[in-house]
Amino acid sequence: MLDIFWVIAGLAGLVTGGDLLVRGAVAVAQAFRISPLVIGLTLVGFGTSTPELVTSLQAALAGSPGIAIGNVVGSNIGNILLILGLAALLRPVAVDPAALRRDGTVMATATLICTIVILQGVLGRVSGAVMLGLLALYLGFTLAMERRAASPAVALYTAEADLLPPLVARALLTHLLLALAGLALTILGARFLVSGAVGLAAAAGVSETVIGLTIVAIGTSMPELVTSLIAVRKGQGDVAFGNIVGSNIFNILGILGITALVQPLAVPPQVAAVDVWVMLAATLAMTVFAVTGWRIDRREGLVLVTAYAVYIALTLLAA
Repeated sequence: MLDIFWVIAGLAGLVTGGDLLVRGAVAVAQAFRISPLVIGLTLVGFGTSTPELVTSLQAALAGSPGIAIGNVVGSNIGNILLILGLAALLRPVAVDPAALRRDGTVMATATLICTIVILQGVLGRVSGAVMLGLLALYLGFTLAMERRAASPAVALYTAEADLLPPLVARALLTHLLLALAGLALTILGARFLVSGAVGLAAAAGVSETVIGLTIVAIGTSMPELVTSLIAVRKGQGDVAFGNIVGSNIFNILGILGITALVQPLAVPPQVAAVDVWVMLAATLAMTVFAVTGWRIDRREGLVLVTAYAVYIALTLLAA
């Protein structure tokens, strides 16, 4: 029971802390007149992925590679099958062709690179450095291209920043303290979550990898779920789709990259044998659904959610 309490407390801390961090950081950026494009592409993208980053880092440093890697792989699977599926069930999700051609290609490439690295059995510092370098190139190229000429992707990133609730007028120091408090709460929540997940795995007699792929991955993906559902309800389906694509890119190139650079990880056999292929198949399915009519409709959303339910059931049964 105590482990379950730590897991719940950790998830609550991650969700609340991540929200405070994003709001505070965006307010500070706006005070310094940073463009909505930069805010949407970097602060919102990194901010919503902070729970995954802190959780994977703490799990890696605690000697739990199954949670660290399972968290990222499971989050990417959940982002596509569960979150995008639920968003499409609520309302068909529009897909911007220009954004898909560029960012979708980057996501597919990152997923393929992740698969190749995982099949090698070890996530080392060289792989981590390469992933971070690719993320830096992607961000730099995107900002350079979008500043030169307006494109639909500019509107997407700008709208992603504008999705945040209106900020109450406060002093700059207050917003900065809000961001720092959010970061501290996120770190504390990740510590509780990792500790509870390790204990829960031992008590239930399942591997830490299974816990990382399911409970931890779903919990750390809550910011993406909230952002995507809000976007769809506001009729901004392209923003919801872009949020999923951007999150998966950050998860692989940023989170796995930073984690491997800080602490090299041995890949759990289960992830290499099954889950990385599920992530690859989910990415392919999303791409196929997206280019057929340039939207994800309710029927396709049902297929995605059903596939996720089957995946979770089989994962737990195999445990």
